[in-house]
Amino acid sequence: MPAVTPIRAVSGRAGSLRDGGRPSGPPSLRQAPLPGQVRAGQQGRTGALRVADEEAEVRAITRGTVQAAMEVLAGVRPVHQLARRLDPRCLSSLQHRAALIRREIARTGNPALEKLHRNSLVRSVRVCEVAEDTYEASAVVVDDVRARAVAVRLERTKQVWRITELVIG
Repeated sequence: MPAVTPIRAVSGRAGSLRDGGRPSGPPSLRQAPLPGQVRAGQQGRTGALRVADEEAEVRAITRGTVQAAMEVLAGVRPVHQLARRLDPRCLSSLQHRAALIRREIARTGNPALEKLHRNSLVRSVRVCEVAEDTYEASAVVVDDVRARAVAVRLERTKQVWRITELVIG
């Protein structure tokens, strides 16, 4: 397959005004920028691109997993749905805590316990890289009864993020 040379615009412009500023030529001759290349208007942002994307990914994983964990504790989601994201020790700990909550509700019949963890909403998530392929995150979760903090440690193994610590306050 022959190498394709990118088409460079005259005078640093991306294209002529006639075609709306798009590069000219057939689509097969246009070349997308390679990783690390700077597009017009993106000077100075190439080094932080990977880290920001990784942090956004970790933040999204943390938000979704914490929300799902709170739903497990509320009894509206089965714990096995988190098996891919949590390591076995965290999964069994979450399952044990949910069972204790269910048992206490059945034993006492306390209506205040029924509201525990109901309608949980993750308000904010903060992430911090502590080592290569390891992040720690904190989340603030608000439910019908109170606000609580959740701490999470994520580690990447085989290109998959897995939660190795989950502490719900």
